[in-house]
Amino acid sequence: MGRGRAKAKQTKVARELKYSGGGTDLDRLRHELGVADTTAREAEAEPTERPC
Repeated sequence: MGRGRAKAKQTKVARELKYSGGGTDLDRLRHELGVADTTAREAEAEPTERPC
């Protein structure tokens, strides 16, 4: 009992996060995850085809 305000606050915050049009800062996310810049660039590059 007594969880009504806390749940309402969590619902409000979750709804703001879900529907905010702010987008995702991918550079900040890479930094927080500790991904090196070279790894990120390699992931964005097109894969090369290997000869058979």
